[in-house]
Amino acid sequence: MFGSRNACDQNPPICDRVYAVGGSGISSGDDCCVYLVDAKTELVLIDSGAGRGTDNILRHVKCAGYEPHMISYVIATHCHIDHIGGLHSLVQLYGPKVIAHQLDRLGIEEVRDDLTAARMYGVDYQPTRVDIAVSGEEDVLKLGDLEFHMLHTPGHTPGSISPYIDIGDQRVLFGQDVHGPFSSAWGSDIREWRRSIEKLIGLDADVLCEGHAGVFRGERVRKYMEACLKRYKSD
Repeated sequence: MFGSRNACDQNPPICDRVYAVGGSGISSGDDCCVYLVDAKTELVLIDSGAGRGTDNILRHVKCAGYEPHMISYVIATHCHIDHIGGLHSLVQLYGPKVIAHQLDRLGIEEVRDDLTAARMYGVDYQPTRVDIAVSGEEDVLKLGDLEFHMLHTPGHTPGSISPYIDIGDQRVLFGQDVHGPFSSAWGSDIREWRRSIEKLIGLDADVLCEGHAGVFRGERVRKYMEACLKRYKSD
């Protein structure tokens, strides 16, 4: 098991119906932050990690009080290996539908190390079918009892998406890899990224669940994204 933390240590919810079930110190050091959303009749995972930590992710789903077979959807926020490497195992185990943007579909459905950066992680990626490909500026999918707004936020990759949901009076944004990094190898575009971050700031989210930096709340959501904008100057 990765790390020293017991997989059944109680991990309180980030907010109502949202849990962190993967990431460095939780599942595996090469995993992005993986989030679980309770959509009542179904469970939704945001990303799947790089693959080595799948067993620990599933243990944390159980420790949050849920059964992994209830995972009906996995939203792949983009096609980098630390976000999609676990998709194949999850689909083989429980058959969830994979949701991603059309522009990042190739990196998920084929072996494309140039797009996934799999070699950097020493992972042999297993291609996985995208069941639901979004393509609009903001597609809305009803998953369970929640509406997931699939906001297209290109820049980090061409098909990056930042889902957000409204739970009660709270807006929860899964702004994976808001911080970058960027490379022409996988189609990064700093100008597009800056426009995307401005869109995310405009959502006035109450909670930001970031892909590696963790969770931000209240005023820290805006401040974090503004700090990211300042870090990279526009071309």
